[in-house]
Amino acid sequence: MYLNKAFIIGNLTRDPELKALPSGTKVCSFSVATNRTFKDKDGNRQDATEFHNISAFARTGELVAQYLKKGSQVYVEGRLQTRSWESNGEKKYRTEIIAETVQFGNRPMTGGAAGASPSAPAATKGAEATEPSGDKIDYPTEEINPEDIPF
Repeated sequence: MYLNKAFIIGNLTRDPELKALPSGTKVCSFSVATNRTFKDKDGNRQDATEFHNISAFARTGELVAQYLKKGSQVYVEGRLQTRSWESNGEKKYRTEIIAETVQFGNRPMTGGAAGASPSAPAATKGAEATEPSGDKIDYPTEEINPEDIPF
């Protein structure tokens, strides 16, 4: 049995770049930074940052390019892939994550609505504004008898 799976949660280090392959398929390239905290041999707390190159194809790539920007938090699930090529007679390698699933993280809020992304969907902005003033839900006050549950 073989397994090639990567899971990371981090922040974008640059704005995503959306390009089209000769076949017409869209591909979005972006980079994510993850942090790790550990104690060294002297017991001092140390921080280490890793940078991950990620490629997302088709609709996933289009959504990443549309809604994410530098500093955005993201969860990426995918597989590792290493590419090689020659440049000036020298063989070069690049290992990247090919994204299968991308979930957008929390947006940083910097002073209310001014911190919202200008490319955020209008439905999301409207829902945030109207949520506190919504109608109160009336829940039943009677007790539930476990024998009445059909399963």
